[in-house]
Amino acid sequence: MPEKITSKQEDRLADLFRSAVRALELTKDEAQEIIKAGGTMQNGVKPILQKLAITDQRFGPALVEFEMTVPADYNHDKQIDDFRKRVKKQKTTYYYNDALTSKNFAKATNKLEPGKTYKVKIFPILSTVTSGDCTTFLSKQNAILVGAQGETLVYDLHADKFPKGKYTVSFDEKDSLWIDSGGSRGVPRVIAHTGGDFEFGLGRFGDGWGAGVLPALRLRQIALGTLSLDVECRLFDPFREPLTIIKNCQGLFFIL
Repeated sequence: MPEKITSKQEDRLADLFRSAVRALELTKDEAQEIIKAGGTMQNGVKPILQKLAITDQRFGPALVEFEMTVPADYNHDKQIDDFRKRVKKQKTTYYYNDALTSKNFAKATNKLEPGKTYKVKIFPILSTVTSGDCTTFLSKQNAILVGAQGETLVYDLHADKFPKGKYTVSFDEKDSLWIDSGGSRGVPRVIAHTGGDFEFGLGRFGDGWGAGVLPALRLRQIALGTLSLDVECRLFDPFREPLTIIKNCQGLFFIL
């Protein structure tokens, strides 16, 4: 778990802010107006601090945050299969990869707990990274990886949070991922088309990920991660033919 900020670091940050305020040479009235708008000021400063706090500059600060409460009747062992039965009947489901099953992804590293509330954050990927880079970044965010079960549950509860024209990938530890007949490990991903349709497919753990975004989900101080990136408008699904065409697309990896 990452170490918390120290009191000396807090004092040093306060000194830096104090110096910045003095450099502005504000009048008494101007300073009072800023104080009145304290909440607005804090909201404006927060993303700047988050950006500066990112230790790996290939990733950016969180772009989207929301809370998710796991239903009391959530069943980890049946989540994917139950999800599959529901979404394959929906008109908005353009495609579902039949390899995305509870059996194939039974080795999930972590299980979401019924009744618990998690916070999901989406971070941007600013340059090409590997799956290992992504899981390392999430680890530094104190993230927990919950694979296909987590991603399908997020869709069940917050489908509107999936960015349109993007795709999300839900990471797990490499050894927990399903292996296809060719030896590739499948990473669950959701493509949210701008027209409202969804695709539920698989990417390859061994592939690199281009510029985009990466989300994380937290239970108090525990985080689930999500990742998004810009991708080519012609996407090849290695577990499906033919070529998938997406207009004006960007890629979103949802690392849960």
